[in-house]
Amino acid sequence: MTVLDKLPFKSIQLKARFLLGFLFLWMACSFPLKLYTFSGQTMGTTYFVKIVSENSAIDHGKIQKGVDSVLTLMNQHLSIWDPNSEISLFNQNRQKALIVVSPHLRNVISKSLEISDETNGAFDITVFDLMSLWGFGPNPRDGLPSDVQIEELKNRTGYQSVILVPEGVRKLNPDLKLDVNAIAKGYGVDQVFEWILDKGFESVFVEIGGEVRCIGKNQNGQNWRVGIIDPKISVSPGEELSAIVNLDGKAMATSGNYRNFIEINGQILGHTIDPRTGFPVETDVLSVSVIANSCIEADGWATALMVFNFEEGNKLVTDRTELNVLWIVKTKNGQKKIEKTKGFIIENSK
Repeated sequence: MTVLDKLPFKSIQLKARFLLGFLFLWMACSFPLKLYTFSGQTMGTTYFVKIVSENSAIDHGKIQKGVDSVLTLMNQHLSIWDPNSEISLFNQNRQKALIVVSPHLRNVISKSLEISDETNGAFDITVFDLMSLWGFGPNPRDGLPSDVQIEELKNRTGYQSVILVPEGVRKLNPDLKLDVNAIAKGYGVDQVFEWILDKGFESVFVEIGGEVRCIGKNQNGQNWRVGIIDPKISVSPGEELSAIVNLDGKAMATSGNYRNFIEINGQILGHTIDPRTGFPVETDVLSVSVIANSCIEADGWATALMVFNFEEGNKLVTDRTELNVLWIVKTKNGQKKIEKTKGFIIENSK
């Protein structure tokens, strides 16, 4: 019988706990969490990536190059600003014949059509010409459009004219053009996020132009925290926050007209166009933030819900447990108010 065998059971337990606690303390001191950051420009905005790891031998340059390669690929497929991108060539193609598309463009079109169906056309990626008519996009026109011009371009739009089949995509209207800006950043976030996870990292934060997806913990061992900016119409909006959200393995996207708008004849017009009317939306909603399992889902739905007033949007998502939504709305007396679904938990708010 060993000396250990002669010890009382409680004494053995205490020694075991002490040794286990010492082991955990030693591990924590020996392998501190380190934060690695990566940043740059893409899709007309900026991106920011954080990786938390115990590995001190991370090849920063290699990961930076890999992230940039993924985002370059996204622009090659999805940028309407690049006349040689896949989507631009698709828009230039005026045939009704089948057009073979890449898996990336196909994924974005597929998710877009799904959200279009679920919102009765409030989300529609066939609005390229309408966006241009109102002064947005790569080919903006000057001045307020006439009702005749709007009606003419509405006849060129409609997600029902985009037919997705296993072999590719067909346009029922050869003049139809796609604009996936409302969902492309979210898809880009997902692609970078998955690329990093494939490298074996478990604590990751990816953000492109305010659209975010994350998993694991930050360098302090806590959930990632993301702020929702107070929507203010300004050329250079501040960073005052309306709420802070703990994101645990989810994605969040925010849409609002406070950063992308034009002024014509003293009238401020937001970039959210209702595809069903052809006009910029005017509702009580100042911004919408959506939490979902993927950023493409969150991005698309955030844009779609900007088209509806709060009551309409809330009714639309009430039974969608996969979505959690926060609205910042303008009250009748001109104040701002936060409305949200039950599952949208905020840390604090104004």
